[in-house]
Amino acid sequence: MGRWQDGRGRLIVHGERGELAVPLEIATSYRARTKGLLGRDSVDGTLLLSPAGSVHTFRMRFPIDVAYLDRRLRVIAVRTMKPGRLGLPRLRSRHVLEAEAGAMKGWGIHVGVRVGVVVE
Repeated sequence: MGRWQDGRGRLIVHGERGELAVPLEIATSYRARTKGLLGRDSVDGTLLLSPAGSVHTFRMRFPIDVAYLDRRLRVIAVRTMKPGRLGLPRLRSRHVLEAEAGAMKGWGIHVGVRVGVVVE
């Protein structure tokens, strides 16, 4: 866990409804993490920023859901952020997931849920 490279994969959500696979973009390099979702009009699935403990939405074009993950990929907080906001750092957060606002609720991502990463 946590030793990924920039690229694509699938996020596996281990929720009450079983396992759900979501398209995933992985951003681990400084450049990829800094760019994140800036300049985009949407995102297909979700973006994993690693390592990361907080995010901002300055210069973003749409509101996003943000899930903070601990080192074992368990969700410790989920927030919806409008453009132009600065998120508070989460103490135990090692990774952050970003998706379009409302998407995470549909996938069953909430505090306590465990996720997995499959690299393609």
